[in-house]
Amino acid sequence: MATLYTQQSKNIRKTWLLVGVFLSIVLGLGYFLSVYYNNPGILVFAFIFSLIMNITSFWFSDKIALASAKAGLADEKEYLELHRIVENLSITAGLPKPRVYIIADMAPNAFATGRNKEHAAVAVTTGLLQILDRNELEGVIAHELSHIGNRDILLQSMVVVLVGFISLISHMFLRSMMWGGGGGNDRKGSNVLAIVGIVLLILSPIIAQLIHLAISRKREFLADASGALLTRYPEGLASALQKISNAGMPMKTASDATAHLYIANPFGGGVKGIHKLFMTHPPVEDRIKALNAQ
Repeated sequence: MATLYTQQSKNIRKTWLLVGVFLSIVLGLGYFLSVYYNNPGILVFAFIFSLIMNITSFWFSDKIALASAKAGLADEKEYLELHRIVENLSITAGLPKPRVYIIADMAPNAFATGRNKEHAAVAVTTGLLQILDRNELEGVIAHELSHIGNRDILLQSMVVVLVGFISLISHMFLRSMMWGGGGGNDRKGSNVLAIVGIVLLILSPIIAQLIHLAISRKREFLADASGALLTRYPEGLASALQKISNAGMPMKTASDATAHLYIANPFGGGVKGIHKLFMTHPPVEDRIKALNAQ
């Protein structure tokens, strides 16, 4: 029978497999463009530019996410119970206490951000604090601390940047094709290469986005499992997820760029059928089922 432990190890393997596929796409696009334009410097430029983008996201992703959500530091006196829960669970997890933020939004939700455990933050909405009891809130905070402990936020930032980079490469190449750029002297070979390249560059952003979403969903399962192990009470997180799902309220500050950070879909409402492919979060029913299967 599957347990939280097997769920955790399984998701770690699948996540790194997906990251490997994603990076292979990036290298494949860079190689194709360098061959098509007969310029090895393109591959070098692509590598350097992606490296710079990743370094930038590493240092500033937390500030961008918190500013996007309009989160403010949680006063320790006003939110004493929240601070106590975060501190106690941080000690249990062996993590430094992250900064605690409040988002003035009635939609129940939460997220964690930060480049590492020493520079991390947890943000919760006022709506979340209103509808959850202590056990449920502990489940949510444990989930977010698990994201910090598992270094999920750094991974997510890297993937988001690479998705954007692939889309940029695709857009630039297709525009250059419209103006007749590249190809070299071998017209026949150039045409074949161009056809292959166009197909690859049209499909790559779509594939990259699906990989991004798949990684996001895997990290949610992993954080659920790790959070439940931290509290030793998976029922608390399962109940919290059910309440958040039942609320079905969209967040005022929700955006596609940061949606994957939240514990639940910040846009509210249920998603069915083929649209599940484009969800940043697995269905709540599947998450609750995994939590209860111990």
